[in-house]
Amino acid sequence: MKFEISKTDNKSKARTGRITTDHGQIKTPIFMPVGTVGSVKGIHQNELSEDIKAQIILGNTYHLYLRPGMETIEKAGGLHKFMNWEKPILTDSGGFQVFSLAANRKLSENGAVFQSHIDGSRHTFTPEYVVDIQRIIGSDIMMAFDECTPYPCDYNYAKNSLELTHNWLDRGIKHFRATEPKYGHSQSFFPIVQGSVYKDLRIKSAEVISSYEAEGNAIGGLSVGEPVADMYEMCDIVTDILPKDKPRYLMGVGTPANILEGIALGIDMFDCVMPTRNGRNGMLFTKEGTINIKNVKWKQDFSPIEIDGASFVDTFYTKAYLRHLIASNERLGAQIASIHNLAFYLWLVGEARNKIENGEFSNWKDNMVKKLSTKL
Repeated sequence: MKFEISKTDNKSKARTGRITTDHGQIKTPIFMPVGTVGSVKGIHQNELSEDIKAQIILGNTYHLYLRPGMETIEKAGGLHKFMNWEKPILTDSGGFQVFSLAANRKLSENGAVFQSHIDGSRHTFTPEYVVDIQRIIGSDIMMAFDECTPYPCDYNYAKNSLELTHNWLDRGIKHFRATEPKYGHSQSFFPIVQGSVYKDLRIKSAEVISSYEAEGNAIGGLSVGEPVADMYEMCDIVTDILPKDKPRYLMGVGTPANILEGIALGIDMFDCVMPTRNGRNGMLFTKEGTINIKNVKWKQDFSPIEIDGASFVDTFYTKAYLRHLIASNERLGAQIASIHNLAFYLWLVGEARNKIENGEFSNWKDNMVKKLSTKL
């Protein structure tokens, strides 16, 4: 993997760049649609590539490991071939999913023992095994196995969790460097900064992660319930330490406003289920703010979803029609809303790239954040 920085903003830490993988280039800052089980919910791969213009998508090790299973994915020749997706894929290591199974998992120095949410069967993830799984999946970018701390958690819990994550990282990256890709394309390994909302722990973690000189680095354990100001503070601290010449990935974040503020803090990569999950529930993101399409005010509004949305794929659908579909629980409604939201997110990071290149990012960002926080 190769990362090149193109332009930096003179009023913030925002920058544009380009990640080059064997499955194609990724212009940064970028948003990655979440395809947890090898599918972005309700969206065809052609729509993802051609209409939404996704440059990279995310899959999940935990979910793919359980279903369809590694034997099936390996026989298919990896996830790219299995799902017929020719562009880059990033896989989350499953750390967050194991964290969410708090009542059904046990952590130790060795790894994590957990029960499947599907059938209750017991499984063990070690840092080495998680690398092996991601080798079989064949993702272009794989993540280190970590513990995502809950919020709130006390200092001692966060400190002990961080030590565990760092120990797992040391084992995982050694195993990654001792093994080879399976399908003829290169794979990269990203460590993950943890430390909850404690400044000294985040600093320590960022320093430890940086010392491994990986091809990119991630920031985890945020957007788990902490105040948004704390999330921004932790990002600001960490991006001052992580190598400037490597891509930085803020995991699981977030709202359009979160993404713009993250870009200003020097983040290059984002993912979140919000565009599709909220879309299925009738929330639409637009340039002027958010729309709850279920509200009766849209029942006879025959204007396009995005009035100034010539670059979006769904401008020929009206608010009234989409409200009718969502109210009728028609699958097409969820599909249209998801496509719209994903197209908007990709437009937003694309526009951010343009503004950074033209030296206009900071003022544009401040104005956009105000608009994006408006409920229409």
